[in-house]
Amino acid sequence: MYALNFYSPIVADQLRAHRKTATIRVGDKSRKYKKGMIVSVLVGTRFGPRERMFDAVIDKIAVKTLGECSPREIEHDNPQLRRPEEMASFLSQLYNRDVTEDETVTVIFFSEIRERHA
Repeated sequence: MYALNFYSPIVADQLRAHRKTATIRVGDKSRKYKKGMIVSVLVGTRFGPRERMFDAVIDKIAVKTLGECSPREIEHDNPQLRRPEEMASFLSQLYNRDVTEDETVTVIFFSEIRERHA
């Protein structure tokens, strides 16, 4: 099974509150993730234990430059951001390198899969 891994505790809160419904990843990830794919959404430190938040279905994938990302796409990744330059700064911190608006990114929209209780 594939996973979407998140390393920030802030993201865990956003996922629990259902305020994060997409992730913007640097690079073209369209070969790895496909629409309709089921993934586990995990949170934890890199190379450490992870907490399984939920399983999700990938609803949509878009490959574009960061500068082409809409405010809506950015907000679905991080509800506190709206502009590509803000997202570039955020991604630079996550990736420990400069990320510019010219970089190719993959926007992955996902929806939680909930268990049906009788």
